[in-house]
Amino acid sequence: MRDVIAIDGPSGSGKTTVAKLIAQEIGYRYLDTGALYRTVAFALRKNMVDSDDSDERIAEVLSQNRIMFQDGKVFLNGVDVSDTIRSTEIDHYSSVFSARKVVRDFLLDAQRDAARRGNLVAEGRDTTTVVFPGAQTKIFLNASVEERAKRRYLQYRGQGITISMDEAKKSIIDRDARDAGRDIAPLTISSDALVIDSSVLSIEQVKESILEYLKKSTSAGLRK
Repeated sequence: MRDVIAIDGPSGSGKTTVAKLIAQEIGYRYLDTGALYRTVAFALRKNMVDSDDSDERIAEVLSQNRIMFQDGKVFLNGVDVSDTIRSTEIDHYSSVFSARKVVRDFLLDAQRDAARRGNLVAEGRDTTTVVFPGAQTKIFLNASVEERAKRRYLQYRGQGITISMDEAKKSIIDRDARDAGRDIAPLTISSDALVIDSSVLSIEQVKESILEYLKKSTSAGLRK
């Protein structure tokens, strides 16, 4: 495995934006694991799979689909679905389906393979604990529920999706409960992760904090 910087955190913590900036700054490849799970949810719903369907049914549908993350975009059977998967419905189902072992097994090898092909900045909800437990650098990015709800609200409004602040907050709270309460790979803070609360920090400030931490790490010589 090449050098891996793994960033975990709850929905709306800013990990996607920060991971992209860090990867660009130090010249590493970027992996958005959340986009992979969203694409799985999109593929399953497109095939009328529901949350209470059997593992066999889910595995059957997934075996007929090809998912790939490349150059910051996610593709389903060769079609760019990067924007299509950013909806409230897919947000819900990506969380629901991600609790299924058959789904996590389907994506695990694809995620680890990305680290075999080059130095990587990966972000998600179990990258530090399950996908890349041996990552050289682990970071847990957090923020208050109120701040994360505000970010989600602005994100959806920017995409033309109608949502109220109350709905955005409920979505965040519900997602937190599902992510932390699932039996398989729950969202937890790795004991060796740097924890950053971004509630009152700008994206630039979070980026600079991580870059400063990287400079002090033992593998800093591998990075700019």
